[in-house]
Amino acid sequence: MNINEIMKELAQYKRLQDETAAIIEGLTDKIKQYMTENQLETLTGDEHKATYKTVISSRIDTTALNKALPEVATAYTKTTEARRFTFA
Repeated sequence: MNINEIMKELAQYKRLQDETAAIIEGLTDKIKQYMTENQLETLTGDEHKATYKTVISSRIDTTALNKALPEVATAYTKTTEARRFTFA
């Protein structure tokens, strides 16, 4: 196993992934712009369908909870442990 060759190959695919992500983001922005300009939430093409609508979500403001009720925040805080791989 040649680890340097494996890392070189991974770097090539990461670059390709970054380039592809940029293309996808640009195309997505064009579709969203078209939908916004035409006030559309749903757009149906020949083979694909796109939706672009407002989504409302609610989350707990942990900063405010920690200030107002630190004992409650501590009681309901869950700590997890994971390993993270990074490659640069």
